[in-house]
Amino acid sequence: MSASAPVMHAVLRAATPPRWVKDAVAHWRELLIDHAGCEKKAASTALALLFAYPEDFDLVAALSRVAREELRHFEQVLRAMRTLGVPFRRLRPGRYAQGLRAAARSVEPGRKIDLLLVSALIEARSAERFALLAPRLPAPLARLYGDLGGAEARHYALYVDFARERAPQHWQERLMALADCEAQLVTAPERVLRFHSGPLSREA
Repeated sequence: MSASAPVMHAVLRAATPPRWVKDAVAHWRELLIDHAGCEKKAASTALALLFAYPEDFDLVAALSRVAREELRHFEQVLRAMRTLGVPFRRLRPGRYAQGLRAAARSVEPGRKIDLLLVSALIEARSAERFALLAPRLPAPLARLYGDLGGAEARHYALYVDFARERAPQHWQERLMALADCEAQLVTAPERVLRFHSGPLSREA
């Protein structure tokens, strides 16, 4: 894919706050549970797009592969949870994904482009955070997160390339608008810590 790692990080309009990293390291068990959910959601997002646009053969073929890879990542996270003795529990979702989707257009053909770009931003943020966390976490997670970062960068490139090919005149403007929304979501303090949240509010 044509999008490089520097381009991927440049599209993120704000870096992850250092306080989020500190919170995530301190609460890595809860973060790992949420991460498992994120991998499931990533697979379900790819499948939802596959069902929504079955006439787009190239996109469907790529999304099928992405969904399988995301499910393999989910299985890897489950194994890490077992190895580290982290039991599953239900977590209240953060506002990140819902906030991004609320910023996306709801009418075609804009809806398709925005959904691809939202997925690209989620993958880019994931790659950035894996790189930040890998050297700070226990060995099994350090290795896993180091490996997953490369996959997230590839998925980012895939989603961006499909959006660019389908809306060559408008994709970049939409990406920047959605990236502004994404930056606000990951920098504003929140009451719950999630893989794609802002840092914990000190009032939480």
